[in-house]
Amino acid sequence: MGMSLKIQIIIVVVMFFALIMLTDMVRRKKLELKYYLPWLFMIVALLIVTVFPDLLEIVAGFLGITLPINMIFFCGFIFSLIIIFTLTVALSRMSNRIRSLAQKIALVEHSQEK
Repeated sequence: MGMSLKIQIIIVVVMFFALIMLTDMVRRKKLELKYYLPWLFMIVALLIVTVFPDLLEIVAGFLGITLPINMIFFCGFIFSLIIIFTLTVALSRMSNRIRSLAQKIALVEHSQEK
């Protein structure tokens, strides 16, 4: 029970355009490289599974997952957790930087008042 050639071609074309779009966003500095890398990894993994569909069944069997479709959902869940964690860390860093900058501005304004 493999993927049809038509769906394989559609997935490859969509992933190719996604890769071009993401690369262009990095080039134009609309997306940082550290946020690009997880998406790049996901695109490459999806392309590998699309080109070699039996690989998904082999990996699912190795991990004890009975159906390959469940393996796809599991990988999607793990990928979502990675993205959420990455964004949480970035948000925390930005929050700390904003607080620090606000304190520095307040000190500068306070010193100028005197």
